[in-house]
Amino acid sequence: MASTVQGSGGVSSALMDAMNPKKSSAAKTDVEEAQDRFLKLLVTQMKNQDPMNPLDNAQVTSQFAQLSTVTGINKLNDAMTSMMAGYQANQTLQAVGMIGRGVLSSGSRIELTKGSGLLGVDLAEPADKVSVTIRDASGKEVRKLELGAQKAGSQPVAWDGKAEDGSALKDGHYTFEVAAVRGGAKVAATALQFGLVDTVSTDAKGVKLNVSGLGSLNLADVRQIL
Repeated sequence: MASTVQGSGGVSSALMDAMNPKKSSAAKTDVEEAQDRFLKLLVTQMKNQDPMNPLDNAQVTSQFAQLSTVTGINKLNDAMTSMMAGYQANQTLQAVGMIGRGVLSSGSRIELTKGSGLLGVDLAEPADKVSVTIRDASGKEVRKLELGAQKAGSQPVAWDGKAEDGSALKDGHYTFEVAAVRGGAKVAATALQFGLVDTVSTDAKGVKLNVSGLGSLNLADVRQIL
């Protein structure tokens, strides 16, 4: 037996109204409500003014100027809120694309894994000589890398996991420090530590990169993406 689909003509109007409620008129914004309150107060004030001492044009103009200022500030706040939301959404998309990527951020820790490690240096200006001193957990110097002349900016540095005498060191945590000179004068140098971006999260303070071994970083903390 063939089934039939009944048209709306066989459905009660009450049911149709329940399934398709009419949209209520859009709620007024705070700015519109403020304008309405102002205009009502102004009209009431003009209706009840003293005929012998009516409001002058300067008073009315001043009140309209105040309304314009309040309205402008409210609109500016709305625009800034919208811009910030768009900015954070853009940051989130950018951060998601960094998952699984290596990053360098300020820090002096280096992880030796399977006989190799990665670190970085950031120079405020070009240097004639740059050196990296690596120390073990006890603070003992185990290797000094001479990088020679380097340009300004951040750059990664690979370590083969060997000590000064060429012997292989055990995997684990090490620390390092950077020194740079130019023409006999010290150059500002920042040690950069390496980590992999595992996940991305957001909170009231913005977008965070959760980096293995480094913890939670802001996008601004990243000096270089590898």
